[in-house]
Amino acid sequence: MRSVPGRKLAAAWSRVTAGRPPLPEYPRPHLVRASWLSLNGHWEFWGGREPGELDESGGPPVGRRLPRRVVVPFPVESRLSGVGTGYERMWYRRTFRVPPEWAAGRVHLHFGAVDWECRVWVNGVEVGAHRGGYDAFSFDVTPALTWGEDEVLVHVLDPTDGGGQPLGKQRRNPGGIFYTAASGIWQTVWLEPTPARHITRLALTPDLAAGAVEVEVHAAEAPADPGTIRPGPDVGVPVRVEVRAGLAADAETVATGSGTSGRPFTVAIPNVRLWSPDDPFLYGVTVTLADSQPDQPGAPDRVDAYVGMRSIEVAEVAGEPRPLLNGRFVFQLGLLDQGYWPDGVYTAPTDDDLRRDLEVAKELGFTCVRKHAKVEPARWYHWADRLGLLVWQDMPSMPHDREPDEAARRQFEAELRAVIEQCRAFPSVIGWVPFNEGWGQYDVARIARTVRDLDPTRLVSENSGSADPGNDWVDGGAGHVADLHAYPGPAAVPASAGRCRALGEFGGLGLALAGHDWGGATGFSYEWAASPDGLTDRYLGMVDQLRALARDEGLSIAVYTQATDVEGERNGLLTYDRTVLKVDPDRVRAAHQRLFEESRALPHLQGEDPLS
Repeated sequence: MRSVPGRKLAAAWSRVTAGRPPLPEYPRPHLVRASWLSLNGHWEFWGGREPGELDESGGPPVGRRLPRRVVVPFPVESRLSGVGTGYERMWYRRTFRVPPEWAAGRVHLHFGAVDWECRVWVNGVEVGAHRGGYDAFSFDVTPALTWGEDEVLVHVLDPTDGGGQPLGKQRRNPGGIFYTAASGIWQTVWLEPTPARHITRLALTPDLAAGAVEVEVHAAEAPADPGTIRPGPDVGVPVRVEVRAGLAADAETVATGSGTSGRPFTVAIPNVRLWSPDDPFLYGVTVTLADSQPDQPGAPDRVDAYVGMRSIEVAEVAGEPRPLLNGRFVFQLGLLDQGYWPDGVYTAPTDDDLRRDLEVAKELGFTCVRKHAKVEPARWYHWADRLGLLVWQDMPSMPHDREPDEAARRQFEAELRAVIEQCRAFPSVIGWVPFNEGWGQYDVARIARTVRDLDPTRLVSENSGSADPGNDWVDGGAGHVADLHAYPGPAAVPASAGRCRALGEFGGLGLALAGHDWGGATGFSYEWAASPDGLTDRYLGMVDQLRALARDEGLSIAVYTQATDVEGERNGLLTYDRTVLKVDPDRVRAAHQRLFEESRALPHLQGEDPLS
């Protein structure tokens, strides 16, 4: 058991969410099916340290009630979970009933994320295991179902910083720039029916030069043996694709195409409307497995998705490498976003809260967000897609205070691949950050090249902050970005051939407000302001410096620390409970607009129309 220190901030979410089903929205908006069943809510729970504490054999407590209750999907350290204490080993249990109309096909049990290692049993049958705290996974549980009252058991092991796995800023003893751990189930759990032959993965990649979207559908077929607990083989079957001008169900169909699962094919889109922060237009996409399977009951599998038509690259503009969105330089002014909540830790209390954080950034005139040391639920990226915010996605780091061993490196790379595969569905994500400030760094250049190979359609900042020669954060020179951290800053970034210049972090101006702190005596910040007006004035002075750096020193990207206060850190534009905006929004928005207007006036590429 680990106590969770400092929880003295009285936020409203515990009262607002009481009695409601937690996070009832469909959790995977980039791959939607019509039927599903949420398993969020109250589960039975046990937490401890040793495998045999609950049962001498260490085996699953099949058919046994567990002594406590937990609210899924909030991490056990959070107030909203109803537990409020961290454990290294955890058991979760609940019962459920599968709708009888699902009996004709297959039933899949999905987990949005579980931190960190878990094993899952349904009715005493082990259906699968997973390692990795940030990527979604699922199991076909059909053979284990009784079609009556079914039981699911989940065992979780999370050593937090006692292990070597990716964990971001989670710590068992938080303080300063490190925060409370988020153990166990922390994203939505749900059941979903599919036909025996079904879509497992969908990749939609915009190709602006061709005026088309590249489609890659992966499909699988359930094993012929109905008692087999294992994934079915990939199959190549006919696929139909329909593209609509918008996300509404009745939006006009503007393109159709067909191909075969397992083989990429393209669908041309006439008069392409681009996705950008100014116009975050999304095309709705429906994919259907066209093979009718006459020997199988029910309709063929169908999923709804979407695509934003945009490109991102680094190219020289008047002799300076710049990031180009849809062929044009757009200054990227962003917020560092840690994704922490006083009552939910890693998990936002509601979907509205998840969206509102991004709306505030947009309303203040920011064009991007750096998702720092964490991967969010899919709905967060969906809202970034809808609102029009560019996202730099960090890979959560391994522990910062040790060199990773070989086992930790293998696990890091496995989780890195999974995160890239998962987040590449979202047009808002335009860049990857595999390392930050040298935390857990190794083979930096090789990792950057690996990321570029895994996703050649996005940019890579290989080790954020490493452009400073005065530290030991390795700059392997293999990414697209020369990335400097300057606190409070801002500061000029040294030129680097072929790489755009970025302030991956700067600012960190603090303002402590009574009644909105986490309970620490003083809190942490890089520089303190005495009042909201003083904070606004100091921040606007920094924006003036950014204008000069963009004009005279080639700066293209700047990320301010940070969006909200987080536990002991008091350097957010918002308080941790999101109830007070510390700066004058009108003055901030106007200053940002001047920066963007000046950056648009800089020399641009000639004939850069991406659709020409």
